[in-house]
Amino acid sequence: MNADAEAKGLETAIFAGGCFWCMEPVYDKIGGVVSVMPGYIGGEVANPSYQEVCQGETGHAEAVRIRFDPAKVSYRELVRVFWRNIDPTTRNRQFCDYGTQYRTAIFYLDENQKRIAEDTLREVLEVYTFERPIATEIVPAGEFYEAEEYHQQYYKKEPYRYKQYHDNCGRIYRLKELWGEKH
Repeated sequence: MNADAEAKGLETAIFAGGCFWCMEPVYDKIGGVVSVMPGYIGGEVANPSYQEVCQGETGHAEAVRIRFDPAKVSYRELVRVFWRNIDPTTRNRQFCDYGTQYRTAIFYLDENQKRIAEDTLREVLEVYTFERPIATEIVPAGEFYEAEEYHQQYYKKEPYRYKQYHDNCGRIYRLKELWGEKH
């Protein structure tokens, strides 16, 4: 976490939920979330570009780094939102996007975040039955690299293109199938 965020009492969460364009609006609308930054994490190459990550050869996943005020929204709540906005049963894929860069993962920053992520996974498995095993990873966070500026707030900058991608990728249908009408 950077010193500025720390000084304001903010905390950080990092989630890989497939295309970062689609995860950004999910968290932007939550009270207590201060910022949502798309980027790359979990790979072996320093400062990867979008083109390199898309080729699937850097090992990075597309992810979002969320800065939030824990007095207004808890990390647990952010993780619960994460589960309901992914298909946790697919490996190296989310909806119409294929490749390791679209894998799902919770990148924890400390042991408390790890415990909460594992607890919420148990909660999900107590309530839902899936046809396949959970493929979402719960792993320690490494270096997070911010995505290029044109990816930031893409859903606001290019609303028509974003809506076409989002609606045609099968995300809405699959989330309803997994989680019910109110995913």
